[in-house]
Amino acid sequence: ARVGIGFSGGVDSSTIALLSTNFHLYSVGLEHADDLHWARDLAKRQQWPLSVRVLSLAEAEKIIQTVVQLFKKDHVTINATNVGVGCVVYCILEMAAKDGITTVLGGLGAEEIFAGYKRHVAYGNDYSRETIQKQLWDGLHHMETRVLARDLCLARHFKITLIAPFLDHDLVRYAMQIDPLLKITPQQKKIILRDTAKSLGLPEDVAERKKVAAQYGSRFDRVLAQLAKKHGYTYKREYLL
Repeated sequence: ARVGIGFSGGVDSSTIALLSTNFHLYSVGLEHADDLHWARDLAKRQQWPLSVRVLSLAEAEKIIQTVVQLFKKDHVTINATNVGVGCVVYCILEMAAKDGITTVLGGLGAEEIFAGYKRHVAYGNDYSRETIQKQLWDGLHHMETRVLARDLCLARHFKITLIAPFLDHDLVRYAMQIDPLLKITPQQKKIILRDTAKSLGLPEDVAERKKVAAQYGSRFDRVLAQLAKKHGYTYKREYLL
């Protein structure tokens, strides 16, 4: 059966697409969103099937409200990051559901096992093997409460099975045995994943593209800031609560 892939045109989702067969890509964002540009460009180059949803400000606001309600019902932590990313996941699952797709793959876990965050090196202050490895394990252990609760809440809403290939047990076990210094340096993050993607045939500019979190690449974070201001709040969190 055909699967959906949440697609940002970044190294994580592109690697999943490279290794998949019988799939359809889904991208979402507001006008001029970075992720939409990369997703369209790469899908065209690789001749991959892609559906794109470009949201208006009004549509984005409605989706934010819906996602906040779903999170409240499921006791998911409501903050700008969770809602920003959640809105992207919500739209992708909604598009897939309309196409009759019941399984969607996502890049969750790639940051945790291949060192994609600045916190993995104590925000740029400590590049020792011990610190990186400790932070990676810490991230993995907290995934259930931090991100899985968020995404699984939305998957249940659409009755879709959400699969995170990067959290496959064998892959996690293997990846966590790799020297952390092969994963992250002051110049680049997720090095070994990027190199692997290039060896699989991913164009170099995509493989080396800097990490852009979903809420920024889709421009949902910008919308949250605009809406908070419009409603007289200083912080995005105040608007959401």
